[in-house]
Amino acid sequence: MTMRLYDTARRAVVPFTPGPVVTMYTCGITPYDAAHLGHAATYLAYDILQRRLRDLGHTTRCVRNITDVDDDILRKARSLGVHYLDLAAEQIGRFDEHMRALKLLPASAEPRATSAIADILSFVGKVLDAGHAYRSGGSVYFDVSAFPRFGQVSHLTRDEMLALAAERGGNVDDPNKDDPLDFVLWQPSLPDEPAWSSRYGDGRPGWHIECSALAIRELGTTIDLHGGGEDLIFPHHECEAAQSEAATGARFVRHWMHVGMVRLDGEKMSKSLGNLVFVGDLLKEHEPDAIRLALVSQHYRSSWDWDERLLVDAARRLAAWRRAGHGHGALDAVRDRLDDDLDVPGAIAAIDDAVARGDGVSDAAGLLGIEL
Repeated sequence: MTMRLYDTARRAVVPFTPGPVVTMYTCGITPYDAAHLGHAATYLAYDILQRRLRDLGHTTRCVRNITDVDDDILRKARSLGVHYLDLAAEQIGRFDEHMRALKLLPASAEPRATSAIADILSFVGKVLDAGHAYRSGGSVYFDVSAFPRFGQVSHLTRDEMLALAAERGGNVDDPNKDDPLDFVLWQPSLPDEPAWSSRYGDGRPGWHIECSALAIRELGTTIDLHGGGEDLIFPHHECEAAQSEAATGARFVRHWMHVGMVRLDGEKMSKSLGNLVFVGDLLKEHEPDAIRLALVSQHYRSSWDWDERLLVDAARRLAAWRRAGHGHGALDAVRDRLDDDLDVPGAIAAIDDAVARGDGVSDAAGLLGIEL
């Protein structure tokens, strides 16, 4: 059976048939606060995808960036009165510790945005030279009117784009823009912000261009699979695709995979809302495998509500799987489920059925990253 995954840009479940080496880029953390369950659920989805791809004989190269300079981290560092890189170092350490506890496969690279300033400036030059950007008010902006495929990932109407851009930091009221949907590639820094010298003036990069520069530097012009939470579809991934293809003239991503949101009491779990459940807090009281099993028990594309009863169910299930012992039970069924748009809930049900028959299921659980 050929693996099939939902592709956001094509709006359909389609065959995913990469070559022997699968290149993947997942948008990583902005390290100004601890990792919450939304982060963990997102990265675990790509973790299980990698485990199945490796089981199929592929080598996976998954790059997960660290956004260590942007509006959010600079704002938080300013409020705490600390250097933004000190804040980043502290939070990266906590994130790494918590993801190791959840048995997340190590990324093949975790490049920081601040490591790519030269790449970013070169990238800005390519976009300008291609006629897809302009300089105004000390900034460099991408010109969406010069890129007819803008909207190819999200398929949103202009009004929908404007609403989301305003909600997600797009600064649609910036008077220096030709169009409210144009987005910044390079911008002047405020007096207390880091700045790098460039022929466009001293300043710092915009958010979207950081990921484009890092992805292409680490993985090449065209990437097999790119993703993150579904809240990144617009503007972040739409803008990434536009500026990358404007700079290189080649397709940026073959397959876009996005993960649904984790909610708390019906609201998306996010730092801006402050309604967070932190991985570190759960690890103080619960076994990491139970947390992992609870987080992957929902289909990756669904948005769902966190409830601590999921941990109770996961712990009970984990104990039953362990009592069943080692063996190959449900292995083929789990492979079939994962190949069908990464149906982890279906894979869990198959393991439960095998356990009910008295079969050992350690190999099947291992495909989900669960050690028995």
